[in-house]
Amino acid sequence: MKPTRIDRRTFGKLAGGAGLTAVVTGPSLAQTGDVVKFGAPLPLTGPLSPEGIKQQRGYNLWADAVNAKGGIKVGGKTLKVEIVYVDYASNTPRAVQSAERLIAEDKVSFLFAPFGSGATKAASSVSEKYSIPMIAPSASSAQVYDQGYKFLFGLLSTNDSVTEPHAAAITANPAIKRLAILARNDLFPLAIAQEMEKSAKARKVEIVMFERYAIGVLDHASAITQMRAANPDWVFGTGYINDLVAMRKQMNDLGVKPLAISMIAGPAYKEFTTASGPLADNIASSSWWQPSVRYKGKDVFGSTEAFNAAFAAKYKGDEADYIEAASAACGAVVQLAMETANSADPKAVREALAKMDEETFYGKVKFGPIGQITTLQPPVFQIQSSKPIVIWPDAIKQGSLRYLSR
Repeated sequence: MKPTRIDRRTFGKLAGGAGLTAVVTGPSLAQTGDVVKFGAPLPLTGPLSPEGIKQQRGYNLWADAVNAKGGIKVGGKTLKVEIVYVDYASNTPRAVQSAERLIAEDKVSFLFAPFGSGATKAASSVSEKYSIPMIAPSASSAQVYDQGYKFLFGLLSTNDSVTEPHAAAITANPAIKRLAILARNDLFPLAIAQEMEKSAKARKVEIVMFERYAIGVLDHASAITQMRAANPDWVFGTGYINDLVAMRKQMNDLGVKPLAISMIAGPAYKEFTTASGPLADNIASSSWWQPSVRYKGKDVFGSTEAFNAAFAAKYKGDEADYIEAASAACGAVVQLAMETANSADPKAVREALAKMDEETFYGKVKFGPIGQITTLQPPVFQIQSSKPIVIWPDAIKQGSLRYLSR
């Protein structure tokens, strides 16, 4: 599959009429040579397209902001940003092929990672092979970063940084004694489920069920029937938007009524709440970022408030979720590294990324020795009256956790 630059008309179709625009430079800019090229393999079609489009929205917002200010100033030049997109149709092997072609044929200097831990892990071998930095906005699992690679950097913190405060919040109620887990059998959803199992056991919660479902499966009736028989006080489901919408509806249909329901990562996206309707209420979740945080930084946005305003202006009043924010932060972080290195050379920028310790609109960004961010404090939230309400940490707390009636 040959990488293509997606023009406005094509992307409008891929985005399902979402009113998005791709960041594509015209021939006059390319001819000047004053451009830095980023490659982004994304699942713009297929079952993961909602998530892929979110990443593109974040990348586009950052590139628009940079280019509106003239570009990135390095080495005595001001470089405009061009992003080359490839739709890998939610197929991980194609994501790897796309990353290879973006570097070898389109001659990109930097890569934005595909969606999720699995595809990011697979594609990271390509960036390492070519010594091209790849920045990941949607990969948190340790298996992505424990490969000994030097050119992979990720903006989501470890899975236990999510499950520990989440488990602490849920189990504050002493009636929570039995947990049932239903996890998508995919790298991140399974890894976060296994981490939650550890966090629950550490709090003396009994695991009464741990079942996996195959990628693409939307009929959970058999597993949920088993769940009902196990009579859990707490249910934890993992997967993506379509998976978890189906899971929640089938729990309701089959009469599963725990005191608490947690799901990751679907409830972080407004599409989940829209599709689930009233059934979304009182579902707890966690994300790596919320628009209610307040940070100031040296990046192109300058503050969380400014980022939120720019996002709402570009996307018709929408509020960014953690994937969209992390995706914009990927560009902002590479830009800061380029400016620190005073260079667009990938190896020089890689060194600046490895040493980075900067405040940004997304929070403080410092990478550990394996390239994963170490400075985030992922919020715990709950959908209440169709809105995400932060319940932890206290600094941005908006309300208290509500339990379900049985």
